[in-house]
Amino acid sequence: MEIALLALGGLYIGDYLSARYRIPGNRQTLGSVQVRTLWAVRMKNGRFDYTLGDPETQTCVRSLFPQMGYTPCWYLSRHATKRIEVSRATTETLIARSG
Repeated sequence: MEIALLALGGLYIGDYLSARYRIPGNRQTLGSVQVRTLWAVRMKNGRFDYTLGDPETQTCVRSLFPQMGYTPCWYLSRHATKRIEVSRATTETLIARSG
């Protein structure tokens, strides 16, 4: 058990050093992925009304683990749709406040 934890810790530290100091040399540490937002608005009857938002570019890190505050590019490319759930009352309140 201890060996597995040490190996995992060593892998994480190696991944961090690789991302931080661009090892192997001259590789790009940061990348970008197009992410789409899917707004899920809960209606009064309990069902959802879906609206697709505009795509946005999100910065990611080319590593195995999250490093330097960024999500790994391999993970972000597999989860390129961000679902945001809001209730109808929240939406109506926001519209009333802005108008």
